[in-house]
Amino acid sequence: MAHIALFHSVLGLRPAELLAAERLRGAGHEVVAPDLFDGGTATTVDEGLQLLDRVGWATAVGRARQALEAMPDQTVLAGVSMGTGIVTDLWAERPDTGGVLLLHGAAKLPASARAGLKVQLHAADPDDFAPAENVAALQRAARERGVELEVFRYPGVGHFYTDPELDEFDDSAAELTWRRVLEFLG
Repeated sequence: MAHIALFHSVLGLRPAELLAAERLRGAGHEVVAPDLFDGGTATTVDEGLQLLDRVGWATAVGRARQALEAMPDQTVLAGVSMGTGIVTDLWAERPDTGGVLLLHGAAKLPASARAGLKVQLHAADPDDFAPAENVAALQRAARERGVELEVFRYPGVGHFYTDPELDEFDDSAAELTWRRVLEFLG
């Protein structure tokens, strides 16, 4: 069993993240999915960015940090799109994290990332939030620091391909992603 902190996208804490948390719980994991926007949700990325501007990045990260206070140091950090940025900010503070899951967005590897740490990235291909140059930089940094990075790209799907409420949803790619995530956590 893993402890997992799942941080939502710029669309807010929505059924997609709650469904993901339930899927992970159903596999025997303990999961927290904090609401970083205090109930606010959006239907488009532009609306979500406006919501994020109102909430403020520091407040969102603070709420994520607060959700981690009761979690063990080995908690797996998982982020969905914007949530990967939250993971990036918190990762440096949690050098003993049990793993990192990046869904729909690439993150920067903190200098404190330890050798042997397992990281997975799942993103559409192409995806403006996981451009090839950012993924390549992450891969280089992982090699240099001995981080065990797996990158999975899903050609021809939209950015939020795991969200069944959005037009970008792709059942096959979503199921493959969740199967790989559960293997990673196992």
